[in-house]
Amino acid sequence: MLIEHGRIAYVGDDAGARARLRADTHVVDLGRRMVLPAFHDSHAHPMSGGMRLLRCRLDGLASEAAIRKAVRRCATEAAHHAWLLGGGWTPGSAASRRLTLKKLDALVPDRPALLTTQDGFAAWVNSRALAAAKIDPADTSLDGLHRDAAGREPTGIVEGAALRRLRSVVPQPTQVEYRQALRQASALANRFGIVSIVDASANAEMLEAYAAAADAGELSLRVVAAQRIDARRGPEQIDEMVARRERVRRPLFRADAAKIFLDAEFENHTAALLEPYADAPDTRGDLPIDSDTLDAIVARLDAEGFMIHMHGMGDRAVRAGLDAIERAMRRNSPRDRRHQIAHIGVASTEDVRRFAALGITANFQPIWFQADDPATGPSVRALGAERARRMFPIASIASAGGRILASSDWPSPSMNPLDAIQTAITHQPLDGGKPPLQPDQRLRLSAILAAYTRDAAWSARAESTSGSITVGKDADIIVLDRNLFETDLAKLHEVHVVLTLMAGRPVYRDARVGVHF
Repeated sequence: MLIEHGRIAYVGDDAGARARLRADTHVVDLGRRMVLPAFHDSHAHPMSGGMRLLRCRLDGLASEAAIRKAVRRCATEAAHHAWLLGGGWTPGSAASRRLTLKKLDALVPDRPALLTTQDGFAAWVNSRALAAAKIDPADTSLDGLHRDAAGREPTGIVEGAALRRLRSVVPQPTQVEYRQALRQASALANRFGIVSIVDASANAEMLEAYAAAADAGELSLRVVAAQRIDARRGPEQIDEMVARRERVRRPLFRADAAKIFLDAEFENHTAALLEPYADAPDTRGDLPIDSDTLDAIVARLDAEGFMIHMHGMGDRAVRAGLDAIERAMRRNSPRDRRHQIAHIGVASTEDVRRFAALGITANFQPIWFQADDPATGPSVRALGAERARRMFPIASIASAGGRILASSDWPSPSMNPLDAIQTAITHQPLDGGKPPLQPDQRLRLSAILAAYTRDAAWSARAESTSGSITVGKDADIIVLDRNLFETDLAKLHEVHVVLTLMAGRPVYRDARVGVHF
């Protein structure tokens, strides 16, 4: 392969390459290392994830003692901050069940503290945080304020409406902090061979920070941002989104996607299901936007050329998303659409087939396919055994002709595509310690690689410049330390990226490996 001016100029045999060498050509011999198109992460949260790297980190801490030690250290190191913010603890673990309001009060007595779970859907808080949000501990009407077994005292764990109220009073990051967070996230992504990310939910302040980072030459990623739809408003908000899209557009940054939350999660019964929850038969979860408003918003977004990016976990939410996009397609004139639904925890057999029929992309997070994912047990209990057997129908949608994408939803467990590629193939923990969660949904290596490269580039409207090793495209290239197709499938997570190029420019080098580019 020859690279000239950041683009792929030749791909072929050695003789053809030698014939094109010039006196100033720099020759790099990669030995038997593997070259692939660089990865694209089609659903992540680099700003908020990067912010977590700057705050109190509780990721991977297995014991209560380790969590308390980390919080104590963070409180000392961040003594000048008005709030202690951070997170990463695992919900449902033995350690998490021992986290209490009083313990956090003792660790952080002088200011509000809010420490979220790994997935961000719950948090551990202290009394000062409740007071800052004007949450009365005696108020039993507030949804999401967990209480002790007697139903009297808050436990310190919050979610739902209580967590939303707390977040509304947390000091917002500054533009400087957003850019620091972006640098942290970008460096991590480049190390994993990623050169393109879809920010799956960006607010107006994040958009300004992205644009400023692009102007300052700080971006080592191409970023497509999905502007978040406010479920409390109607299609009138899209005028503002169009204006922002045009104002922040840069060569490496666009905000021409739109994010719609159709539901939430299984474990707290907030994903919208066609049938009631197995462990809560009085509820099916709620859709946050009524059908008429959703139709109006989707039709307007489609007409304005936005790529619609929907969060749909439950089968009722997935159906609502498919229905709304189908109605928009009938209403509007034909155009180059790149709409998608992310997560797809469960979908009906009928709706599995509709992805291909409608040309809607299915975006999955394969790292969740592990049998020991923290949310797996609670999700299976919530859905019931029979419905849980239909979780994450990635192979079913692909077999029906649908286009699939793979992504991380970082800062959920891992941004590393090689971790996700292995779990998409095995549906087991990375150490292979448990049997496959959904063995009939396992993918072949070639299929999951396409979902992280060729098809991911297409979904971001970048197929003409990236996603494959093709003459004329940008040299978005990664070098791996070994050939994936000659590696034990249970060892793929041990493979390392040793070089990442974005348009021919090195954005990551493994200094331990002798690749001199």
